[in-house]
Amino acid sequence: MTTHTRIRPFNTKETYPEQNLDNDLCQAVVAGGVVYLRGQIAQDLDTRESVGIGDIEAQAEKAMANIDMLLREAGGSLEHIVKVVVYLTDIRFREPVYTVMGRWLKGVYPVSTGLVVSALARPEWLVEIDATAVLTEPSGA
Repeated sequence: MTTHTRIRPFNTKETYPEQNLDNDLCQAVVAGGVVYLRGQIAQDLDTRESVGIGDIEAQAEKAMANIDMLLREAGGSLEHIVKVVVYLTDIRFREPVYTVMGRWLKGVYPVSTGLVVSALARPEWLVEIDATAVLTEPSGA
């Protein structure tokens, strides 16, 4: 049986107390040398407080800082990222978000997908960044 490492498990009723949810999730799963991160937003992962409300650059910074921290907790680093997906609530946020993301990922060269969505899980969240990282290459690669 394969064992996956689950990083920072939580229940959605703690994160979204105003919603009738009861889902057991985690911030990251390491499986087969791959780190799958939950989409990161402008939230302090220890206190669950939203940060940077109304400030798209501050929200992007916090999302990237969370990604960096979670990858380190998983035994990796930003340079292990192979894919990012960026969700924006307004197309005008693309340039400031990608500028922030570009500073964090300089020289990494992941593939990237960007989407504009009508909303995220909380109205104060303006950007969500999802990342996947590979820590080890499969044998024979």
